Amino acid sequence: MNNGNAIVVKNLSKRYGSYHAVKDVNFEIKKGELFCFLGPNGAGKTTTIKMMTGLLEPESGQVEITGTDIWKSPLEAKRKMAYIPDQPILYPKLSGREFLRFIGSVFEIKQDEFEERMEKYLSLFELSGRADELIESYSHGMKQKINLCGALIHQPEVLFLDEPTVGLDPKGAKTLKNLLQSLCMQGMTVFMSTHILEIAEQMCDRVGIIKNREIIAIGTMEELRQREGKTDTSLEDLFLELTGDSDVRHLITELSDDEEKVEK
Repeated sequence: MNNGNAIVVKNLSKRYGSYHAVKDVNFEIKKGELFCFLGPNGAGKTTTIKMMTGLLEPESGQVEITGTDIWKSPLEAKRKMAYIPDQPILYPKLSGREFLRFIGSVFEIKQDEFEERMEKYLSLFELSGRADELIESYSHGMKQKINLCGALIHQPEVLFLDEPTVGLDPKGAKTLKNLLQSLCMQGMTVFMSTHILEIAEQMCDRVGIIKNREIIAIGTMEELRQREGKTDTSLEDLFLELTGDSDVRHLITELSDDEEKVEK
């Protein structure tokens, strides 16, 4: 099923009683690709990601991480990947450095390699001066940064990110953007969900859009533009058109115009 892809998702579904949270999702992600997963709130993004990372058991379907089935061989698959949720899950009574040492021990990273990587990522995210302070004293943005350091410390083949820029300041978001692009050039595969469409448009190789728990579009920006017959439009406009939110935007624009007329 893999055919050399970093991620293969086949007929993935999840149901809660009569509610279908995700319906027969299918796609493949190539090695070294930076893939952005988009959708309105409640569309099924996080549920899909949790099933892909082994945190939520699907009702049906398969997920392979570089050829390894996440549910048949979970430990092997999880050694190849890292997942960063939208809300950092950390150990507040550890310092940032202690947290990274714990992650390094879990993945059995050689000491000299671990120290080099740790210092590199702490410096990159400007955490070196705060690395020995307890994580409970960190701001949300700092927690997100130490979480990123922990995810990257074992050099995963596949990195899953759920709204990674939440809590980051503009400099931190730019650092993350540049880092992800560099890692993909080196062969890492990144699967990222985000609500910030400008970031997705600047970074992604391909985009997947989910609506009502089903994939409704997938492709490069050029492919999506050709599909909609719009050769020079933004990802934001494409997204609104495909998800049916363009009518809401038009209504807001009309209301704003009416308010301006009244003020005049």
